[in-house]
Order: sequence, then structure tokens, then C-alpha cells
Amino acid sequence: MDSYELATRNTVEIVTEDELKALMQKPEKSVYTGYEPSGEIHLGHLVTINKLMDLRDAGFKIKVLLADLHAFLNQKGDMEKVAELADYNRRCFEAVGLKGKNVEFILGTDVQLNPDYQINVLRLAQQITLNRATRSMDEVGRNMDAPHVSQMVYPIMQMVDIHTLGVDMALGGIDQRKIHMLAREYLPSIGAKAPLCMHTPIINGLNGRKMSSSEGNFISVAETEESIRKKMKKAFCPPETEENPVLQVLKYHVFPRLETITLKRSEKFGGNRELSSYEECEGAYANGEIHPADLKAACTEGLIEVLSPARDYLGL
Repeated sequence: MDSYELATRNTVEIVTEDELKALMQKPEKSVYTGYEPSGEIHLGHLVTINKLMDLRDAGFKIKVLLADLHAFLNQKGDMEKVAELADYNRRCFEAVGLKGKNVEFILGTDVQLNPDYQINVLRLAQQITLNRATRSMDEVGRNMDAPHVSQMVYPIMQMVDIHTLGVDMALGGIDQRKIHMLAREYLPSIGAKAPLCMHTPIINGLNGRKMSSSEGNFISVAETEESIRKKMKKAFCPPETEENPVLQVLKYHVFPRLETITLKRSEKFGGNRELSSYEECEGAYANGEIHPADLKAACTEGLIEVLSPARDYLGL
């Protein structure tokens, strides 16, 4: 796999591909993703974390913003609680492999409270309408039927983060697209460059619905083996391949980290079978060659193996 294929696998959009191809030719290149500190880092977060590790291995310098102020603005807790979560989340990122000399963690309050940063936020606030700011938050904000003023500051700060961190590219889930497009449009107005943007998919929760802490339909990177097995056994696994959460776990988490998985079956059901790519796995499942229970069992063991270093790192 060449560096461009590594950089772009498992993405849904690159704005633009030509810009990325040009950037890949440069000896120095950088990308950032911001994460609001949260209680658990789970498979939803791990989609972009895996992509950051791909980009690191493709030659990018990685900057991870632990967005404590953003979490505060988005009503995720008081600053003391958010600070504790930021430190825990950093350890979780390192636990799954996001570390090394080209990986830097930056706390939001360390860069977002200086005068130059605040002036840039205000300069952009003069130009962006309330309607545009609200629309950009549709996919990421809480209680957007009655948004607070703080939530309108959120996307503008995210735009200034890109400029302040001095990165070439912004990475995020596809739910970040509207904010990123706002950044491409308005950052040049304050003398900043328009960033290249890369977007990853939003995967389903284990029950096939939106991943949510209130539903408990996620697996965290700190999950025990027993808990992973219990949750995966109950996972929704329809005959279809589209929006199938078990196949999504295989595509975005297991196969990027493991070369093969093994279906363990008795001889009367076809015997054991080794699968060496996600495409092979999806094709076999679509053709009815793999039973949902066998798919879930193989996915479970693969996921346990992938997350094993994280449990060791966190001392669990």
C-alpha cells in the first residue's frame, strides 16, 4: 500500500484530492483533529484516531487538540471536570497507538485564551451570519432547537484553531463538514490559508442506531474482554451489508490493524475459514457464505486483539 492509498483509505470525502496529492509531495505536512473531552473514547472516536495513525505513517505531523473550551461551550461539563477528562482521553489515544515523535497533544486552553486568538475569533464573528453559524453546528451541537450563544462561538473557534495550529489539513467525521467548509470560505479573509479537509464516516452503534452514551450501544477502548463479548453477541447484524454495524467494526477497526481474521466453524458448517481482507469478508457475507453469528464471533475476537494493547497501557 503506497502512502497516498494509506492516507485516503476508509475516508468518505477529501476537499480536494488534487490538493492532497500536491501536499503529499512536500517533505513536511501536518494535520489536526480536535476532540471534545468525553467520558469514554469509543469506536466512534477510533475511526478518526485510526486515520490519524494512517496519516502519521504516511509522513504527516499529527496535532491533536484536546478541546476543553469547546466541550465547555457545548455544555459538556464545568472546566474542572473537562480538564480531568482531557487528561484521561489523551492516555486513551496513546493507549490505542496514537503516539510517537510526530504526534503532539495540545490543550485548548493553552492556545485559545491569548489575545491574537481572540481577536481572530472576533474578526470572523463580524463576517459570519448567525444563520450560517447555526447551520454549521447542526450535526455536532447539543439542543440545537434552542441553541445558546456559546454554541455559535464554537465553529468560529474551530476555524481559528486550524489557523493557530498552523496545519495543512483538518480531519474530522463527516459531521464536521459544514464547519470545515466555513473555514475554507472565511479563513482567507483574516490572512489565513484555506485548509485541505478530510472526512471519515460516522459509524452506527451496535444496535444499528446512532452511537450514543445514553443507549450504551458502543464499545470503549477500555472495555474488558468479557464486556466486548457480551456486547458483540447482542449486536445487530442484518443480512444486508449496508449500515451493518458488525461489518463496520471489521472495516474501520479490525482489518486496518490485523492482516487476517479467522471464522471458527465446525466441519458441517464449512470448517474454519481465514479472511485476509475486508472486501473478501463483505463479499462472502453478502453471498450467504458466512452466518451472522460466525461473523460476530470473528469480529469479536479481532476487536479484542486490536484493543488488547490499550487495556495493557491503561492498566486494566
